[in-house]
Amino acid sequence: MLINNGIPTKEDLAKVTPSDERFAKGPVVIVECFQEIPCDPCAKACKRGAITMPRDINEIPVVDNTLCNGCGLCISFCPGLAIFVVDKTYNDEFALVTLPYEYVPVPKAGQNATALSRAGEERGCFEVVKVTSGGKQNMTYTISLAVPQALAMDVRDVRIK
Repeated sequence: MLINNGIPTKEDLAKVTPSDERFAKGPVVIVECFQEIPCDPCAKACKRGAITMPRDINEIPVVDNTLCNGCGLCISFCPGLAIFVVDKTYNDEFALVTLPYEYVPVPKAGQNATALSRAGEERGCFEVVKVTSGGKQNMTYTISLAVPQALAMDVRDVRIK
């Protein structure tokens, strides 16, 4: 239960998970923000207007998956580290999961990293495909990890050994 352990339930995740049809079109953002707090950097970061706040800054962001192209710009702007991009079209075997990363050392593309579930459970060791800096003003990196398709909606963090 989210309120007790910080881990969303299947019901919580069902509310924010794009349809299979949308996943088939390419990368798409998933905003796992479940608590109403005053926050809107994701909406301001999205140049396409795919992420909006329904009425005010205190509400949960809404994603219009028809506008999202999965660019991932919003990921490094989320102070709650609650935004991910999943590309199930990466290839037949693997999905590309792009997630925020705020630790050192920062992994390098081509290196392997341990994929972790939302609960911190190890899901395997997979290739880091891309690493992008958030820039001088934003020290949150984004890490793109190739994971088996079956783990695309489970992997939400990485550990570098």
